[in-house]
Amino acid sequence: MIKNPILITGAARSGTSMTAGVINLCGAWGGELAKATPYNKKGMYENRAIVNEMVKPLLIAVGADPMGQKPLPNIRDFEEIDSVQWREKFIKIMKSQGYNGEEDIMMYKGAKICLMWTLWDRAFPNAKWIIVRRRSEDIISSCMKTGFMSKYKDRNGWLLWVREHVKRFKEMYENRLDVREVFPQEMIDGNYIEMESTIKWLGLEWKEQTVKDFISPDLWNKETI
Repeated sequence: MIKNPILITGAARSGTSMTAGVINLCGAWGGELAKATPYNKKGMYENRAIVNEMVKPLLIAVGADPMGQKPLPNIRDFEEIDSVQWREKFIKIMKSQGYNGEEDIMMYKGAKICLMWTLWDRAFPNAKWIIVRRRSEDIISSCMKTGFMSKYKDRNGWLLWVREHVKRFKEMYENRLDVREVFPQEMIDGNYIEMESTIKWLGLEWKEQTVKDFISPDLWNKETI
């Protein structure tokens, strides 16, 4: 029996990696996760096989930027994509990395999946979604000093990009997906109540000291993970 995954998303540079890291440390299984980078020194917590074999090729196929920057896809671009095949390919990759389909609660973190949320919702209609949120101005500031975030050169361009993500979040709520929002800034400020509640909602074990040891306010303030 394949359990429905935890799907973690949000605009890039919102703290999706930090959030996914906490969820992983509290027991969610993510497969072979991307290592640390200069921009995410604690790790990306993203399954690169899913990104490179599924997400990016599909974005390219519909004429969108595979980095999820510019141009963004139209949500209608995914209406004709076979969600059964999408689900089967996702599970096949996860099983190849060791997913047993029984005990593990599976997670996938991808900032880009909110841009194609309808496809993921059809593939996994009972998934629990985490939307990671951050102040727009803070996201924009982080984008403008992050090397791979290069498609816009000014704050106005990035503001429009952030607003498009917020539009997708609103759609997810309006369509009654099983969603919770989290604000990583709360953990940076020493408040773990929101994250503890979220971890328990996901059916995971809250490991407070492990989480506190993982959170790095200095890294967040310098680079935003």
